[in-house]
Amino acid sequence: MNQLHESLRDNVRELGDYLGQTISHHLGDEFLEKIETIRHLAKADRVGDHSDNSLQDYLSNLSDDELLPVARAFNQFLNLANIAEQHYRARYRKTENYEALEQHSIVTLFNHLATQSISPEEIWQTITDMRIDLVMTAHPTEVNRRTLIQKYDAIADNLDQLENESLYLDQREKIQNRIRQLVEQAWHTDEIRHQRPTPVDEAKWGFVVIENSLWQAVPEFYRYLNQGLKATTGRSLPLDCSPIRFASWMGGDRDGNPNVTAKVTQEVLLLARWMAADLYLRDIDQLLNELSMWQCNDGLRAEVGEETKEPYRVLLRGLRRRLQVTQEWIEDQLDGHSRDERPDAVLIDTEELKAPLKLCYQSLIDCGMSRIAKGALLDTLRRASCFGLNLLKLDIRQDSGRHADVIAEICQALDLGDYRSWSEPEKQHFLLTELRSCRPLIPHNWQPSADVQEVIDTCRVVAQQSEEALGSYVISMAHHASDVLAVHLLLKECGCPFPMRVVPLFETLDDLDRSSEVIGSLMRIEWYQDRIRGEQEIMIGYSDSSKDAGQLAAAWGQYRAQEELVKVCKRHGVHLTLFHGRGGTVGRGGGPARSAILAQPPSSVSGSLRVTEQGEMIRFKFGLPDIAQRSMEIYVSAVLEATLQPPPSVKALWREEMNLLAERALQSYRHQVRDVPDFVPYFRAITPEQELAKLPLGSRPAKRRADGGVESLRAIPWIFAWTQIRLMLPAWLGSDIALSDAVQEGELPLIREMMEKWPFFTTYMDMLEMVLTKSDANVARYYEKKLVPEKLHPLGDVLCARLDNLKQTVMQIRDRKTLQEHMPLIAEAVRVRNPYIDPLHVLQAELLQRDRSQPGNGQVEQALMVTMAGIAAGLRNTG
Repeated sequence: MNQLHESLRDNVRELGDYLGQTISHHLGDEFLEKIETIRHLAKADRVGDHSDNSLQDYLSNLSDDELLPVARAFNQFLNLANIAEQHYRARYRKTENYEALEQHSIVTLFNHLATQSISPEEIWQTITDMRIDLVMTAHPTEVNRRTLIQKYDAIADNLDQLENESLYLDQREKIQNRIRQLVEQAWHTDEIRHQRPTPVDEAKWGFVVIENSLWQAVPEFYRYLNQGLKATTGRSLPLDCSPIRFASWMGGDRDGNPNVTAKVTQEVLLLARWMAADLYLRDIDQLLNELSMWQCNDGLRAEVGEETKEPYRVLLRGLRRRLQVTQEWIEDQLDGHSRDERPDAVLIDTEELKAPLKLCYQSLIDCGMSRIAKGALLDTLRRASCFGLNLLKLDIRQDSGRHADVIAEICQALDLGDYRSWSEPEKQHFLLTELRSCRPLIPHNWQPSADVQEVIDTCRVVAQQSEEALGSYVISMAHHASDVLAVHLLLKECGCPFPMRVVPLFETLDDLDRSSEVIGSLMRIEWYQDRIRGEQEIMIGYSDSSKDAGQLAAAWGQYRAQEELVKVCKRHGVHLTLFHGRGGTVGRGGGPARSAILAQPPSSVSGSLRVTEQGEMIRFKFGLPDIAQRSMEIYVSAVLEATLQPPPSVKALWREEMNLLAERALQSYRHQVRDVPDFVPYFRAITPEQELAKLPLGSRPAKRRADGGVESLRAIPWIFAWTQIRLMLPAWLGSDIALSDAVQEGELPLIREMMEKWPFFTTYMDMLEMVLTKSDANVARYYEKKLVPEKLHPLGDVLCARLDNLKQTVMQIRDRKTLQEHMPLIAEAVRVRNPYIDPLHVLQAELLQRDRSQPGNGQVEQALMVTMAGIAAGLRNTG
């Protein structure tokens, strides 16, 4: 059997020992023995026939007082195992699926492309033109509190230090003692928030990721990229070039979140600018300490004067003062003490920040001090090109219906008619007439409803910002061209002085199928073509399409939509950037980034890409500097490869087969979810969906409508709930019938050909197999036995049988005896975690039963939330 790397096992064991010592010291040896007993029973249960109820019996006999510390012990161990794994991946340059990164490194790719008749100039130009936006979102899938994350990061830092083989014995002991302290601190820290974070809290968490990790990782990555570029092409990465930028939805995503208001958005924008200024001030202080040289070129001398003995310091002191004034002005804005006029020294755009830095850089180069120029000074310039003055570009997201409400109320106030009853051509005619008009549309002294006023206030906040502070205005549930034109009109009416990108988000299967028609109708409008200036961004929704149609049908719908959108934009001479709204789980489009990018249709990744990084995946991919560097390398290399060596076009036979598979899967999925009367009661009984609302994960409500059923449930809690019980249903339901029917109908040779030669289908099957490896029908059956009325058990039998049959079908297609034979370390990672996750499953079922029979017990509710956090940490798939 393949084993996890010895150093990873050693670190897991060492951290586990420290946790055991902490538990023993706090709760006594007897309690630690209970934890060990539970772990051994869980291991025995895994190798047995699951008929022995020893683990279940032992845990069901725990008192309410014991439930919480037991849950906390297993939760903490799983978090410590994740720390050890992240450290291992960073140190040994492993990708998300444990492959050695050298197999897919940017340097390896440069060398490969050079052998494929791709010129060095083409490689250099593609990199310098590349635009990748990684968009951090506040979707509530990060279960750990920020204070714990900081302790976990500190543990990882100390594990790094221990790798130094030249440490003296007392140094090693000092570091190990520090790790013990941090483990103990984590144990004595409450894992669960007692209040939901506000949108501002979420935004601040995003700033922490930049401060603690990306601020260091970005210049290090660009230094590495520059070395590879220079070796391959003979040319360096320009100072102003940043192929990767970072954006955010935290404080801007108001879709279904009443807590994100115009005031919140304004505050988050100001806080981001303040944080950026603060980070640059730290850089400038370091540069003032280092750049003590007296020799400079004529350009710098002309700026600081002939008599200056330390020209670099003089120039940088001026920049430092401007950053300080900028911070003070922002603080006044945040405190509500706005001045009548903005001070002249306030930095307005990033070029004002970069100009003195560039002057210093060029002077050092000209004076033969290039080694000094390419040290801390170049790092700051790289940061400025990536983060700008605003740290993160803030996206705005709002539902299309809210914009229609504004237009409808305006029309009603002006006695223009019932906007909502108009046909689509009538709406477009009205909106375009107003867009071309010079007169204002919003009535003077008009008193709209509160919801409409909020949308207008948001547009006015947007209009007050600099263009570089903002990313895209995303319209969720976009159905028609008028949805896009309406936002352009509202921004115009609120005085927005620049053409902000307005991005339709196509989410349901029907909307994906109609997306090219909607974009085509926009492209035929001369005003619109002039407005977008040859650039169109379109967002593809993964979460809601999967919830609407099932994973297989949704994945194919997303692929087909992208193919058609590429054709439409190419026909109109417009460059298309696709914005992928991927989540952390397979059910929401998640999976290894490289595979996902290379699986996209030909020409859909043409040097540009936007993608969401959500919840806990932000920490797993960018929380530590070394891993952040690897993650950025994966993105840049994958976009470069997809641009210069796009995947093959889909064969007609593959397309025909995929249409057939998707249709089978769609019918099966929708029948099960929509037409089986017992499905919703079963879902609500077996999963912690109802209790999930008590877990204060994020600022956004779990449902779009408080009175809605499953159809109104957001994709995140829908998937979270099924993941908690290990049934993973949203990621595979429908695929089972589609694939088994294909095998029975003699389509196996074609399926295998698609899996071998078509990256889209290869990636789909890889992700399906990974989900099946983490799924466990026996765990789900235990929840059923404890929580589900007996009359609903037949439905559970059907679902578990479908899951088990799918596993057999996938192994038959793969011609393998076990799942993940080709990626054994993933299977091993799941296997070694199971003895720690299984007790949490049993505890959770017990706690759900107690909570539902006697609600209001604070100890039970707290322990229940800890089990949710622990299972999420163990599976690393929450939402």
